[in-house]
Amino acid sequence: MFGAAQKISLAYRFFLCVVFAFLALCGCSGSNAVRKADSVGDAPVAVVTDSLKAKFKFSLFDKSGKEQEFDAVLFSVPGKRYRMELTGTMGIGVASLLWKEEGWQVVFPTEKMYVKGAGYMVGLFSDSTIPLVHIHQVASVFEGKLLPDGYKDLGDGKAVESTGREFSYGKNGADVAWISRTGRDGKVEKIQFDGFKEFEGTRIPAHVVFERNGKKYLEIHVKTVKHRQTFGLGIWRLNIPKSYRRIE
Repeated sequence: MFGAAQKISLAYRFFLCVVFAFLALCGCSGSNAVRKADSVGDAPVAVVTDSLKAKFKFSLFDKSGKEQEFDAVLFSVPGKRYRMELTGTMGIGVASLLWKEEGWQVVFPTEKMYVKGAGYMVGLFSDSTIPLVHIHQVASVFEGKLLPDGYKDLGDGKAVESTGREFSYGKNGADVAWISRTGRDGKVEKIQFDGFKEFEGTRIPAHVVFERNGKKYLEIHVKTVKHRQTFGLGIWRLNIPKSYRRIE
């Protein structure tokens, strides 16, 4: 069994490593046009044309190589709001992430702790080992977007993002097989893709492996991806009990 601090580290690092890995791969999504609106009691809901719900299983590896498995569900309205739920064995909730334009928060119910922040960069600024991430780019992998929007190809597998950050990538036929760049601590971060499948007409990698400084730290197996989903207002609420302690 992990102690409370270790559980928090694993769960929180999963959130940030997963989102960072997505950042390393993808660009922002498209428009947010509402197709129709209904109501369920007092809670209105809407079907958004580019909404997304994805389920995936992953294994997180700590520095000693010990593996911890989780299940994850992502709810996304690109550019507007995101919700991610993590569960462990027996379906026990491990962590919840909610990002909205006015701010973001991550809650660890088992440890009765939480983190809060604002802006589109999510992470711990005081810990250089945890990557800071651009939250708007979380869902792009599930839309089949594995390279940054607006990147410039320099040839020979080299490219540069619109922000000026350089990266390299390789392909297997038409599919992106891997992407690599240097992290803010100078270590090489590489993501490998395989097992490409069609999910509702979109070709995405069902298996993704993340490496840092040549060592695997995360492995993801995509289970389902569904678009044009209806989300109730409860998805976009994340209550924090007064008894929970804030992680500074």
